[in-house]
Amino acid sequence: MLNIGWFSTGRDKAARQLLQAVQECISTGDIKGEINFVFSNREPGQSQESDLFFDLVRSYNIPLAYFSHSKFKASIESRVNWRLKYDTEVTRRIEKFSPDLCVLAGYMLIIGKELCQKYNMINLHPAAPGGPVGSWQEVTWKLIKNKAEEAGAMIHLVTPELDRGPVVSYCLFPIKRKPFNQYWQKEDQEMLFKLIRQHELAREFPLITSTLKALSQGKIAIQSGRIIDTQGNTIQGYNLTGEINQALKANLT
Repeated sequence: MLNIGWFSTGRDKAARQLLQAVQECISTGDIKGEINFVFSNREPGQSQESDLFFDLVRSYNIPLAYFSHSKFKASIESRVNWRLKYDTEVTRRIEKFSPDLCVLAGYMLIIGKELCQKYNMINLHPAAPGGPVGSWQEVTWKLIKNKAEEAGAMIHLVTPELDRGPVVSYCLFPIKRKPFNQYWQKEDQEMLFKLIRQHELAREFPLITSTLKALSQGKIAIQSGRIIDTQGNTIQGYNLTGEINQALKANLT
């Protein structure tokens, strides 16, 4: 059983939908584990959207921990190293749960060095391994500027180096074929931008659930900051492209 810690700001509907998707996979047994706590950097009453998220968490009887980073930051006299102090408080609130893995699922804070070195933490990044860093907007524009052949998404270990931790899993899709090629030919960058983002976004939920399935079923594992296969060999990410393409086709039929 994989004991999962779930980190989310709970800022929108997508945060709720992702939690629902993972819980459904847990209930069917596809993910062999459970979410043994949810942590948020907001507190009840701070936002209508996060309150809806908290209601969903409670409906699953998942323990909820929270600590408002904005209130904490405003309350301390010196804001120097406030992130280190904040993460220390986060650790105090979650250490009793002893998670095997922490998932950043719409958690709108950068994790500090001490916290990501204490726990195995994974995060989704909207680019292929070795691809652009930054927000999904920055990634997509860089792909267009560089006339990239493919785009994708990856799950990586969280490290002090932003978006550059070891790749846990990934999926790819070509962006020079149909339906993208006509916009390359017309040099219609706005439509290219929208279409690349649409196809990447469609793969995010399946990539997260498929990655948790693979980890919980022992197909891959995290060991001392490395990703290993069933033979104990270090791999540069688990390619889930085929599985995710099948899932997308099934959803369209």
